This record gives sequence, C-alpha cells and structure tokens, in this order.
Amino acid sequence: MGTAGEQHEIGEVFIHQMIETIEFVLGTVSNTASYLRLWALSLAHGQLSDTFMMLLLGKVTMFTTTSSGMTILLGFIGWPVFWSVTLGVLLLMDALECFLHTLRLHWVEFQNKFYKGEGYNFRPYSYQAVLAEVLG
Repeated sequence: MGTAGEQHEIGEVFIHQMIETIEFVLGTVSNTASYLRLWALSLAHGQLSDTFMMLLLGKVTMFTTTSSGMTILLGFIGWPVFWSVTLGVLLLMDALECFLHTLRLHWVEFQNKFYKGEGYNFRPYSYQAVLAEVLG
C-alpha cells in the first residue's frame, strides 16, 4: 500500500475500506448466483431424467393400443425414436452442465483471484519484425 512513514486521513481509509467491502459483497453474491445457476441446471437435468425414465419404462402410450400389429409396429419404430430423443436431450444437458461449469471456473474463479490486468501488451510473433530487427 504505502511506505512505512506514510500518513493517511481517516476519511480516505474509511472510503477505501467501504469500496473494498462493497467489492467483496458483490463478488460473493456473484459467485453464489453462479453456483445457483449450475444447481438449477442440475435439478432440471435430474427432473428430465426422471420424467424420461418414467415415460420410457412406465406406462408408455405407444403400447396401450388394442391392435397387436400396431403395438409391434410402434414398438419397432416408436421405441427407438423415443429412446434416441431421450438420450440426445440428456446428453445435451450433460454437455451443457460441463461447459457451464468449466466456463464458470475459468471466468469467475480465475478472474476474481488471479487476473490483475498488469503486464505488457501482447505482440504476436512476426518473422518480418524479427528480420527487420536483426537486419536493421
């Protein structure tokens, strides 16, 4: 912060601490909201899984027809289609959960804890710039 003999007015210290407190509270609320979004997605995934499992193994409407020929036809056509849609939706939900959790870890955790924005500007490697410097 400052050197050993440096004096600060109480008003400056109070304002600085108030700003730090507000930043901390906003960061805490932001992190909590981020985890709540992941939790909500996980709950939605669980409910979808439960619903699809009930439809897949429970009283599926395609097998309640009176005609045995229609039951066989629906069993061979409808069952794989329904099973594929179910699996596709659940796999997409899993992929979305993994993507959002990774994004949250990189964006929220990394940016809050480690990134300071200090340093030097990025200059992409260029053969022309190196040759111009060497041949100068």
